[in-house]
Amino acid sequence: MSRVVLASTLAIALPVAAGAQTAPSDPAPSSLLPASPIARVEVTPAGGRFTAGDSGQLTVRAVDAAGRPVPGALVRYTLRGAGFEGSVDSTGKVVASSVGKLPLAVVALVPGTRPVIRQVDLEFVPAAAARVDIRTPLGTLVAGQQLRVEAAPYSRAGDRATEPVRWTSSAPNVVRVTGDNLLTAVAPGRATLTAGAGAARATVAVQVVPAGGRATLTASAATVRQGDVVRFTAAYVDRAGRAVAGVTPSFTFSPGDGRLDPDGRFVGYRPGDYQVTASYGPGAQASAVVRVAERGVRRPVEVVGRLARTQFPTSEVWIHPNGRVAYLGTHGGGDRMYALDISNPAAPRVVDSLVVNTRLVNDIITTADGNWLVLTREGAADRKNGIVIADVRDPLHPKQVADFTDGVTGGVHSVYLSETAKHGRHVFLTNDGTGAVDVVNLDDPTKPRRVGEFRTARPDAARYVHDLDIVDGLLYASYWNDGLVILDVGNGVKGGTPAKPVLVSQYKYDLDSLYREVEEVSSAGYIRGTHTAWRQRGGGKYVFIADEVFRNGNVKGAKDASASRAYGTLQVIDVSDIERPRAVAWYTPDNGGVHNVWVAGDTLYMGAYDAGFQVLDVSGELRGDLKAQGRVVAALNPADMEGFVKNAAFTWGVVVNPKDGLAYVNDFNNGLWVVRVLPRRGERVLQ
Repeated sequence: MSRVVLASTLAIALPVAAGAQTAPSDPAPSSLLPASPIARVEVTPAGGRFTAGDSGQLTVRAVDAAGRPVPGALVRYTLRGAGFEGSVDSTGKVVASSVGKLPLAVVALVPGTRPVIRQVDLEFVPAAAARVDIRTPLGTLVAGQQLRVEAAPYSRAGDRATEPVRWTSSAPNVVRVTGDNLLTAVAPGRATLTAGAGAARATVAVQVVPAGGRATLTASAATVRQGDVVRFTAAYVDRAGRAVAGVTPSFTFSPGDGRLDPDGRFVGYRPGDYQVTASYGPGAQASAVVRVAERGVRRPVEVVGRLARTQFPTSEVWIHPNGRVAYLGTHGGGDRMYALDISNPAAPRVVDSLVVNTRLVNDIITTADGNWLVLTREGAADRKNGIVIADVRDPLHPKQVADFTDGVTGGVHSVYLSETAKHGRHVFLTNDGTGAVDVVNLDDPTKPRRVGEFRTARPDAARYVHDLDIVDGLLYASYWNDGLVILDVGNGVKGGTPAKPVLVSQYKYDLDSLYREVEEVSSAGYIRGTHTAWRQRGGGKYVFIADEVFRNGNVKGAKDASASRAYGTLQVIDVSDIERPRAVAWYTPDNGGVHNVWVAGDTLYMGAYDAGFQVLDVSGELRGDLKAQGRVVAALNPADMEGFVKNAAFTWGVVVNPKDGLAYVNDFNNGLWVVRVLPRRGERVLQ
């Protein structure tokens, strides 16, 4: 079985396309059948283009060499990809749920003859622009000053629209913008700039003040490490020596190995001296130099213990609150969760297991007091999936006390437990069948009961929620095509409760643009979506989101570890303004993907699929490319010859045990690894 099939298990409980029909099986090999009278298959619309959020109809004609319809021809549709972006039913009705591409095989046949197949890539494009966001901070400029301005159009659904942005000025003699988005402050005065895309408009008022003054520039620090953010503050002083408030500078820096944002925040990627310049036009520039030293966070690792698994692939790991027991899930036909004694981390051992009707145990979590455990079910033989509740008051011997299947028989991929004095105990779960977040009261674990749900506003065919995290009454949902969705489930910012989740905000991004490489090296219809979200604890302002990305099809002629690989990027989302989340930094592993993460203090631990176990320094303010900044602390390739799949890492995730500080790494192919990140040479070990 290819690793792409194994890794894309989030699709196990979902139909590839709602109502889609597969091509009928031939009673004999096609090569033994006579040629079809069908010469070609015509599909309308020819371009296969639909607007995301709409539905449409495919019309298919099977014609002979003379262009005449072939009587008795049958037509079937089957998808050639993941199918998360929409659906095609047996009549050819298309539901274009989300922006993306849907590779489709249109099969036409006359019984008793060879089938004729037409390959079509249905393209779902953004709706027309409904708003325009002006991204360049504008207010006051200096006559003669030039800077490049940026604006982005978005559809009503939050997709990046395709209409070009055109700028106009109410007073071109004061300020103008050319076709290459270069703004020139021509002369003192006032003007209104308008950025338009289709019917959407956004405006900003601009004042131009006289030239002849001078610029000043100060830095928040003169010497920093790679990745540290330096705040440059520029000011414009007029001829009379008075500071003019609100003047927008143009920032540049040299050499080019770093990032400098329009607000003056700079981060150097490599050690060295960087010159940063603020300009207010000819004769009004100021520069400052910042010295960037090596970050110096790289550490060695030590494998403390190992528990190989050979009967089934390994899924989730969870540590009991006592720190001496771990629970390990199985996958790929596995029907059990192992209870492990980890009191000696050098020799973890299986003591017991909980066997349930499922093909995989994808997620596990315990209550804070350690008395109860919830695990998810997908692929049950009786098609009754949902969740299982177990009594773990004897932690090494879990006992099932209840299950919950009401409305979630299609499968549950992930769960999160919320326990508060005000609202009680609730388990939030991802509903594979509907794409909803379902809420179940667990005050009495033996009698779970449904109390609420939340769904994003899109057809079920492409609505899919993959993972959940809850901090301070705010739920952070990884909503696949919908990006990061933040809900009030008891925080109070929007009046939400567990029984009535309320939308706070959303961060949506262009998945196809971000992962264009994956389509180029495989084909359209590859797997991509927002997979995991982790909200920083302890008052931090970041959410770390990770995408799950896989090729559509293996490398031609390859097998085993060379046949496929994971892709993906970890994004850092600043939620200091909870209603306006924005991406500020990112990390993309070499030759691997991103899957589950765990953040403890200033350290992020990651299961990076083919790239193995990785550790990042996420201290301080985060901006730009974390890999280029030298923030990788440690890495381990957990592959050996004793696992379910030999000599190939496929690292699912990691949980850090607060009792011993060790990383418990669950590798899909190779079981459980217990890892210690060692100090740098000359530093003492902190226990």
